[in-house]
Amino acid sequence: MTLNFSGRHYPSAIIMQALRYYLAYKLSYREIEEMFAERNIHFDHSTLNRWVIKYAPQLEAIFRKIKRRVSGSWRMDETYIKVKGRWVYYYRAVDKYGAIIDCYLSETRDEPVALAFFNKAINQHGLPEKVVIDKSGANAAALDTINIRLWLSGYMLFMIEVLAIKYLNNIVEQSHRKLKGKMHQCLGWKSWEGAESTLMGVELWSMIKQGQMNTTEMMTPWEQFYSLAA
Repeated sequence: MTLNFSGRHYPSAIIMQALRYYLAYKLSYREIEEMFAERNIHFDHSTLNRWVIKYAPQLEAIFRKIKRRVSGSWRMDETYIKVKGRWVYYYRAVDKYGAIIDCYLSETRDEPVALAFFNKAINQHGLPEKVVIDKSGANAAALDTINIRLWLSGYMLFMIEVLAIKYLNNIVEQSHRKLKGKMHQCLGWKSWEGAESTLMGVELWSMIKQGQMNTTEMMTPWEQFYSLAA
């Protein structure tokens, strides 16, 4: 997949830089609009919003193809995100070293949603050896369903060890902070599409900063980000 900037009124370098500023820092659309206006580059804050919605998911999809492997020991948790004035659930998992595994936004918190999240993460990274969860019965039930399927398919040796040890989950709870900061900065998201796209982009930048991009070239984090559109 390559990004298509055709038909845009601005060069791809300007669009990518504006995207990075928004996803990497606690800056609003209007603040970035003002920063670029100082350089005699004029675009409306609503234009930047459209760029985030269009390009952040595409950049994240490109990154997935060159993402480093993660540990087989996962920490999974949910946090609350405000969308259209309502609190919804944001599922996330990191490995024991803090590397981001996957995320999933949902209006509900139940077994089917937890199962969808785990299936998404497993499709990308393969089966984990163990998963540390909170005391949510839905998460435990979803992992039980996966283990039952493995058992019935004859893959008993690959069944996932499930642990509910709170202190082991501190690492994922702490990694929610950047996302919460972005949510508070924009006073919650006004649309589901905007929330999903921004969260994908913020997670993407965090993964790049943590060295999760599989590259042999010596590049700064911002150079890695820009290279996704090359």
